Amino acid sequence: MKTMIKRGVMLGVLTLAAIPAFAESSLEEYFYASGKIKVVIAVASIVLAGLVAYVIILDKKVKNLEKKK
Repeated sequence: MKTMIKRGVMLGVLTLAAIPAFAESSLEEYFYASGKIKVVIAVASIVLAGLVAYVIILDKKVKNLEKKK
């Protein structure tokens, strides 16, 4: 489980580090210009955190089922 958490954190860090490397598009320029890029990053981070939490909870449930058998 610790390795899964480490992988999730590393994936999140690499994802956030890669954001400035993307090519500028008109939509991206709009978000930067209007100051909404922080909202977009916050929402994306919350969704990613929710997915990681879901996978961790699901992993615990599967481990409990495997122990019962």
